[in-house]
Amino acid sequence: MTGAGASTTRVGGYGGLERVPTGIAGLDAILGGGLFEGGVYIVQGTPGSGKTILANQVCFTHAAAGGRRALYVTLLAESHARMLGHIAPLGFFDSGAIPDRLTYLSAFRTLQDEGLSGLLTLLRREAAGREASLIVLDGVMAAEETADSAIEFKKFIHELQTQAAATGATILLLTSAATGAEMVAAEHTMVDGLIELSSRPYGRRSERDLEVRKFRGSGFLRGRHVFRITDAGVAVYPRTEARLREPSRRDHLRGPKVPLGVPALDGMLDGGLPLHSTTLLAGPSGIGKTTLGLQFLGSGAEPGLLVGFHESAESLKAKAEALGLAAAAAIAAGEVGLMWQPATEGLIDEVCDQLLATVRNRGVRRVFLDGLDAMSRLAEDGDRIIRIVAALTAELRALNVTSIVTMETDLTGLAAGFPLSGVSLRGASAITENILLMRFVEQRSALHRMVSVIKARDSAIDQRLRCFAIRAGGLVVEDGPDRAEAILAELQSPAGRRGGE
Repeated sequence: MTGAGASTTRVGGYGGLERVPTGIAGLDAILGGGLFEGGVYIVQGTPGSGKTILANQVCFTHAAAGGRRALYVTLLAESHARMLGHIAPLGFFDSGAIPDRLTYLSAFRTLQDEGLSGLLTLLRREAAGREASLIVLDGVMAAEETADSAIEFKKFIHELQTQAAATGATILLLTSAATGAEMVAAEHTMVDGLIELSSRPYGRRSERDLEVRKFRGSGFLRGRHVFRITDAGVAVYPRTEARLREPSRRDHLRGPKVPLGVPALDGMLDGGLPLHSTTLLAGPSGIGKTTLGLQFLGSGAEPGLLVGFHESAESLKAKAEALGLAAAAAIAAGEVGLMWQPATEGLIDEVCDQLLATVRNRGVRRVFLDGLDAMSRLAEDGDRIIRIVAALTAELRALNVTSIVTMETDLTGLAAGFPLSGVSLRGASAITENILLMRFVEQRSALHRMVSVIKARDSAIDQRLRCFAIRAGGLVVEDGPDRAEAILAELQSPAGRRGGE
């Protein structure tokens, strides 16, 4: 049987079993397509980690598929009315599914009066009578505490596995057992999979994460993956560098150059940026990086996307209009989209997921990511940022996108003979094929703007510095290096060196 969100997918290698998607896209991506039909899985986490919401969302999604039914059995004292009251505002909730396609049943009294054997009898009877293909048992710790011995509880888990295998029903066991390296409970070795939910503090903030610690029958994405509980329900975001460890398709690198929209700068780049390449635009605050990025987006007929971390969408629109940039009309016409993510709070994997979804849905061919340094602050682990951006830019190339990312440098002025002083480009080669450097140069009481091309893939570039200015219409780069050379020559003169002391 198939249906929206809960269709089964036949896979090879594990007895020809079918997949049962959870309906949570990110979790299914981590699992390689979903759970297995007839499997028994533990969902484990501390109280408040999101187990109950996740399990209910899987049940409602499963019940939404034509002809499929789910059974949610609780071993807790909390009433179903109270639990349903908590999840009713969430987007996946559908009161019409209850009780025919999704049945809630309390087995708390049965467990107290009849023990594990009575609980097994109830589960077999209710699952068969309701033709349930998905069963959730919420509160497995209560069942373990009822068992007279560890052997009796092992037998209980074994009987559940036998029932699942015989009927093809998939079983989820929810438990609040201890998490972490101490996990040695027998049930962990017996079940087909173990999914752990947790909430971890990072400074003054905390993030929810999910880790698949065991999954029989197929590969899965290892490590901790962030998730959040939204108005729609649980949203899981696989680690970007794991999900995109290889681009979705081979790069297509040959083709016409992509103009930046600044003629002299395009000339320095041998006609423009290499097709489907990534360019790092480095420079201090106020130098004109965002303005150049807007010119890049407005200079082509292809759909574009600006991903900003510093300025809001309204601020970027106002900047484009005030400078009279072509991007202003492109934004108004919907040809260039704006995606703003404040760097104060957010999940970096969610940002990457939304960015790529927008690129695919809109057929975007130019991306300007304004604020690599701000984006890195969303990563709970600073060491991840290079791997994340390397995977992201590789996927953008695979999607036929030419992109620019900005990085903020310090305000150290350009020193004669040391044009790269104060600039750290460590790790840049992993994420970018081209590098443009924008610098301020102090001369007497004046600040001059200069730009240089550090490298560009397969291009005969002009690496001499050029002066530029920001005027109506955007950046204007001088046709030659003469004025830049004169300024640098004065800096190198005895008078110039004394002035800088």
